[in-house]
Amino acid sequence: MSLWLGATLMAALLQTWRTALQQRLRGQLSINGAGVVRYLYGVPMGFVILGTYLALFGGALSAPNPRFLLFAAAGGLLQILGTNLLIMAFGFRGFAVGTAYAKTEAVQGAVLALLLLGELLSPLSWSGIAICVGGTLYLSLAGRVSSPGEMLRATTQPAALTGLAAGFCFALTSVAIKAANQALDGPDLVLRAIETLVVVNAMQTVMQGGYLLLREPDQFRAVFTTWRSSAWVGALSACGSACWFTGFALAPVALVRAVGQVEIIFTLIFSRFYLRESPKRSDVIGALVVVAGVVLVLAGR
Repeated sequence: MSLWLGATLMAALLQTWRTALQQRLRGQLSINGAGVVRYLYGVPMGFVILGTYLALFGGALSAPNPRFLLFAAAGGLLQILGTNLLIMAFGFRGFAVGTAYAKTEAVQGAVLALLLLGELLSPLSWSGIAICVGGTLYLSLAGRVSSPGEMLRATTQPAALTGLAAGFCFALTSVAIKAANQALDGPDLVLRAIETLVVVNAMQTVMQGGYLLLREPDQFRAVFTTWRSSAWVGALSACGSACWFTGFALAPVALVRAVGQVEIIFTLIFSRFYLRESPKRSDVIGALVVVAGVVLVLAGR
């Protein structure tokens, strides 16, 4: 198995696990509070990952430059916005459906990577991405609409709008993170990815943590009183992001995001057994369509 593929599959699993834990925190923390824990508690884990990698494989850190810092800051801010929008989507329609709308990031990311990074894909891979997105939309809308008109109206509902906006932010995040990685000059792409993770998480902690301290001081304190559960969110977030960043460093953004659609399978599993939500038959069908799309993406690679 290619390293980028293994990293992407692991990233999807870890991200789903982290998001499920984060969803439970919504009963104790605000949207910004639940969002900041992934960065605040992710920074120490990021340093652990970086130190472990250096101890095992050696190498030297790259010197940050203005271009790297600019893209790292942009990617960090966009990920904060995307995460907040995704948590908002959960409140409108539930964990599984909110995630499904956001997963349109695959096709959005493919288009943005083409326009901004010049990444080209085969027609078969484009078909696979389209099928992946079709599967997630079916998962979201099956049983809820019965006509094209209803489908159009459904896409203007708050869950759809916030989910689609989250997907757009995540797609832009992918492009910015890849650009940040490319701005470093070290020879080891994986080490550059982990270095990018540490810098981005530190920036995100300052950005969202500072906002929380100024605008929601009670939530800033709550972030620390819920450390037992919040620390797990941060650790899973750092590990998942390390895998995502590695995938972006080694393969085109569009392919990584398309394969990452298998997250919807993990989402249904967590939704059923962890959050006690009940997936429907349409959920299973939509998930199988996503898997078929991923297979086409890999075949077109």
